[in-house]
Amino acid sequence: MLTIEHLHAIMPRLPSARGTTLFPFLTAAISEFSIERPARTAAFLAQLAHESAQCRFMEEIWGPTAAQRRYEPPGRLAADLGNTEPGDGERFKGRGPIQITGRANYGRFGGLLGVDLIAEPERAARPEVAFRIAGLYWSKKGLNELADQVSPDAFREITRRINGGFNGLAEREGFYEKAKSVLGVDDTARPRGRTPRETLREEPVFERGHEAVRAAAMRAVRRRKRGKKKTAARGAKRKSAARGARRTRATRRVQPKRKRR
Repeated sequence: MLTIEHLHAIMPRLPSARGTTLFPFLTAAISEFSIERPARTAAFLAQLAHESAQCRFMEEIWGPTAAQRRYEPPGRLAADLGNTEPGDGERFKGRGPIQITGRANYGRFGGLLGVDLIAEPERAARPEVAFRIAGLYWSKKGLNELADQVSPDAFREITRRINGGFNGLAEREGFYEKAKSVLGVDDTARPRGRTPRETLREEPVFERGHEAVRAAAMRAVRRRKRGKKKTAARGAKRKSAARGARRTRATRRVQPKRKRR
């Protein structure tokens, strides 16, 4: 059973008073979504520790940045997030230790949890709801079953399903090793060899908004790369034309003059 001492040992930067406040809501979510097994709890806490900076931040810091402005309608990202009204970008920004983003996702998670997050989106950052959001996502993405495997491959796949890639993997793995040690997870008895790929590929479709934000960021990167390539191609073309012009002028200068008859 997870204790407050376990939590602080895994997340040493979590202030004591805040840990005491969060702990009952965290353990309630762990129970509600069947994350009580030590192997599951270790993986869950390791991911939360990275995603929320050891449970110190429960919502996205709003600038707005250039990327965050794209949350606002109209636009492709706004449409993907279900943001339809002016101000929806900030209103439905990322909240929770595993953040949900966008009007559509607030509505879907709220409906499944029996909480009206459209009328009161701020509730998604409050611990009594925030940890339930994280637990719901964890359960719907099949992460309990992956955590039961207690293998490096399975933990990498958990990271991919949460992050969409492997950002911060080293830190996540550090938290995971610490959590396994603190909670007494024995991974020495697991079968040797890599986790079967067919097991890792069985990913349920259940999004939280990060997927759309990440896809938009990747599109922006590809646009910048295409722009750089076009600029480089235009520059190369101009240089080639300039070299051709110089060669033509040089050739004209060395041509012998024709004699008059």
